[in-house]
Amino acid sequence: MENNQLSKRIFGLDLMRALAILMVVFGHCIWVLPPTNGVLYQLLAFSSFFGVEIFFVLSGFLIGKILYQLYLKNDFSARTVLFFLKRRWFRTLPNYYLILLVNILISAIIGNSILALWKYFVFLQNFNTSMLPFFTESWSLSVEEYAYVVLPIFLLFVGSVIKPKHKSRFFLVAVLILILIFLGNKMYYQQTTTNTDINQWNVSLKPVVMYRLDSIFMGVLCSWIYANFTEFWQKSKRYFFVLGTFVFLFLFIGIGHFGLLIEKFPRLWNVFYLPIVSSAVACFLPFLSEWKTEKTVLSRPVTFVSVISYSIYLLHYGVVLQLLKHYFPIEGQTTLTLCAFLSIYLVITFVLSSLLYRFYEKPMMDLRDKNQ
Repeated sequence: MENNQLSKRIFGLDLMRALAILMVVFGHCIWVLPPTNGVLYQLLAFSSFFGVEIFFVLSGFLIGKILYQLYLKNDFSARTVLFFLKRRWFRTLPNYYLILLVNILISAIIGNSILALWKYFVFLQNFNTSMLPFFTESWSLSVEEYAYVVLPIFLLFVGSVIKPKHKSRFFLVAVLILILIFLGNKMYYQQTTTNTDINQWNVSLKPVVMYRLDSIFMGVLCSWIYANFTEFWQKSKRYFFVLGTFVFLFLFIGIGHFGLLIEKFPRLWNVFYLPIVSSAVACFLPFLSEWKTEKTVLSRPVTFVSVISYSIYLLHYGVVLQLLKHYFPIEGQTTLTLCAFLSIYLVITFVLSSLLYRFYEKPMMDLRDKNQ
């Protein structure tokens, strides 16, 4: 059963997911590295951010395909919405709540304080304010969970008021409206903030749910294009891949080269920067979603990392890296010691994530499929 499921996977999307989680894992290494102005340190600082943005668009693309088919084929009702949410929640919530409890235990052991703990159980830790200083990597999970809820409920509510004659077009319009709403939220932020500091941007805009759901919906929009303009999607994949590459190069290099920094161009950063990142990620979807099979020496490790990526995300930072940093501080240590520390961090992360997936995450998904 498992081998059959793995054989149906799309290698390009697995590669996308594997690269995203590796970018996050390596990017968070800067927590234990001495700050420098070197190129490697700066790349690592951006790495985790871009890794999460890849996850957002990819997640939107995958759930968009599922929700779009449900919307077209079924009498889209509250029961359909509950069916969709049940499947998503079985996929995401068991792991999340287990690792949340582990993080609470760790904080109690090492003496870290926890503010407004209840918010973490209902994903309010970063709904309309800066992320709370506990289990900080959970900010992206809040964004995804609200996206899963907002889109189907929006379709259900508006559809109950306006009976759509053409459901496919109605789905498209609904997604575009949601994208514009959350783009409007960023415009509101721009009008009401005096922030011109990248560090403040990093905590008051980037991780806040009410400003970020359009990143997920950008992926949903791609799923609609994929379903309705398949030939265009396939024929244009190389052009979009090149376009996405150029946009990423601009984001990595051009922003600094042309001096387009937040101090001088706050509107660019507060309103347009994040949608540009999402659009750049979306440009890679046509090429990677058509990369169906790849039987090389890299195919198994890529698929393996992709499969356990959610467990890796939950464990690598707040659990593994935090405990290692607390019990084995390495400030002022040699480069060799740092390399050994990071190697241990990676090995423990991948071993624990594999075990978590095998003995908890996958059984939960099997239970979901059994009871559907």
